[in-house]
Amino acid sequence: MDKIIIYTDGSSRGNPGPGGYGTMLIYGHHRKETSQGFRHTTNNRMELMAVIAGLELIRKPELPVVIYSDSQYVVKAIEEGWLKNWIKTNFKGGKKNKDLWTCYYHLSQKFKIKMVWVKGHADNAFNNRCDELATSAADSKNLLADQGYEDMLASI
Repeated sequence: MDKIIIYTDGSSRGNPGPGGYGTMLIYGHHRKETSQGFRHTTNNRMELMAVIAGLELIRKPELPVVIYSDSQYVVKAIEEGWLKNWIKTNFKGGKKNKDLWTCYYHLSQKFKIKMVWVKGHADNAFNNRCDELATSAADSKNLLADQGYEDMLASI
């Protein structure tokens, strides 16, 4: 059966600090890469933003999606049901990244998603490529504002 494969990685130079994500979407013989850097963010936000960016690239939502991430935070939140509980309790207790988790949740409703954890900085060429994309984006001069993170800081 056809499926869409997404590899993701996030990076932060300092945590918080400048950061970026890298995403690779694979469908058959087709590949698309995307990345973006942000001036002030966290590693976990970039890991999650990479997943969101990958899902936003999909043009065939009827196909199953397998997402590979080296972020236990992202994989466990989705696969072990943490996110469902956070949404049920409106992120009670100060759970972080509500803006991105809410975005992911609404976007994910269009797809049948399976998350798979992969060891980072190891022998997975696709994960390593996403790491290169993420770190290059974090180091670039074209850094955007991570508005959700900056708004959260302003409210403290």
